[in-house]
Amino acid sequence: MSANASSTVLQKPQILSCTPVAQSRLFRVEALDLRFSNGEERQFERLGGKGSGAVMIVAMPDPESVLLIREYAAGFEDYVLTLPKGLIDPGEDAVTAANRELMEECGVGARQIEPLCELSLAPNYMRHRMNVLLATDLYDKRLPGDEPEPLVVESQPLDDIDALLARDDFHEARAIAALYIARDRLRAEREGLVP
Repeated sequence: MSANASSTVLQKPQILSCTPVAQSRLFRVEALDLRFSNGEERQFERLGGKGSGAVMIVAMPDPESVLLIREYAAGFEDYVLTLPKGLIDPGEDAVTAANRELMEECGVGARQIEPLCELSLAPNYMRHRMNVLLATDLYDKRLPGDEPEPLVVESQPLDDIDALLARDDFHEARAIAALYIARDRLRAEREGLVP
């Protein structure tokens, strides 16, 4: 790869058609017929996106700890440990959705919520985006949620991500990335590297 390859401007392929292939209550599969700038044509399949995206929250009950939830993951047919998360409802922004999800899943609200980043997962196949937010200054507040059973909430040291990675029940890539991003942001703030 040449040194200036990253400055090359790519022309997006032309979408010739977008056809629904399958639909369920949660997912819509689409076939995209594309023509690339060099004339090549290909068909790609993707999970279609709708709605306003989702949030994942790094909630800190104190300066050293983060809240994690244990919930059933149908894809793995087992319980997993992850960060609180959920869809952004119509009319909500990411901060409002994050606070609502915290109240529903962890029984706490946050007086301070700040966006950290936006993550995607398998962008070649999905349009889904996850807004990661940092929540601090927590207080007790429970809202009814849509979970089929009460979630188990655990507190773990944020600086000991390696111990979490050694567990069999903690492996969601977005949650791992979110914890590292939050940890590094907080370290930089403590060291005066972030205003």
